[in-house]
Amino acid sequence: MKKANPLVLVPGLLCDALLWQPQIAGLGKSAECWVADHTRSDNMAQLAKDILDACPFKTFSLAGLSMGGYVALEIMRQAPSRVTRIALLDTSARTDTPEASEKRNAFIALADRGRFMGVTDTLLPQLVHADHLGDDALTTIIKTMARNTGKPAFIRQEKAIISRADSMPLLAQIRCPALVLCGRQDALTPLARHEEMAAAIAGAKLEILEHCGHLSTLEQPGAVNIALQTWLRAD
Repeated sequence: MKKANPLVLVPGLLCDALLWQPQIAGLGKSAECWVADHTRSDNMAQLAKDILDACPFKTFSLAGLSMGGYVALEIMRQAPSRVTRIALLDTSARTDTPEASEKRNAFIALADRGRFMGVTDTLLPQLVHADHLGDDALTTIIKTMARNTGKPAFIRQEKAIISRADSMPLLAQIRCPALVLCGRQDALTPLARHEEMAAAIAGAKLEILEHCGHLSTLEQPGAVNIALQTWLRAD
C-alpha cells in the first residue's frame, strides 16, 4: 500500500482546524494531515519558524488558505527543501497596501480596547458567496472558529500579516508541484491575484471554483478535495 502523503495545513485569519475538517476527512488515507498552529507569534518569519520547528514531518506537502497562504510562502522561503509541493488557496503573494495595513491596525486598536467581535453577520459577505449566507451550519463554523481563536491570537495574527515580506519575487524560485486555487467570487483575494501567482510559478495549476467565495474549503469542500487529490499525486 502506498504510504500516506505528509500534509501540513495552515488555516486563515481567525480560523482553526475546522477550516480543514472536510479535507482531513475527505482525503482519507492518501494524506497524513497535520494542522499548524499559526497563533503564537506576531511576526511572520518567526511564526513560520515555529511551525517548522513543531512540524512532525521532515518533508511534507504544504497547503495554506488566506493568511495560511502567507505563512506557506514564508515556510517555502525559509525551508524550500522540506516542501515537496505547495497549494495556495484564496490568498495572495503580495504585501498589504498601506490602506490594508491601516485597516488591520484599526482592528487591532479596537480589539485592544475590548471590542473584539470575531466574525459578525456584517463580515460574513466578505468571506462566503452570497448564496451561502443562509447556510446556518456554515456560518456557525465560521463564527465558532473566530471565538476559538480569540482576541489575543487575533491581534498577533494581524501583526504577523502586516509584517510579512513580499513573496512575488519568491514565486519564480518554486520548483515543486504547485496548485493555486480560489473561488471565483472571492471578495478578499480576487481571481487576478491567483492568476498572477499561477503565471509566476513554473508549471502551476490554476483551479477556479464556481459559486464560491473566500473560504473555499468549507464552501466547496468536494471540489477542493478533488483538486488536492490531483495535486498530491503530481510529480
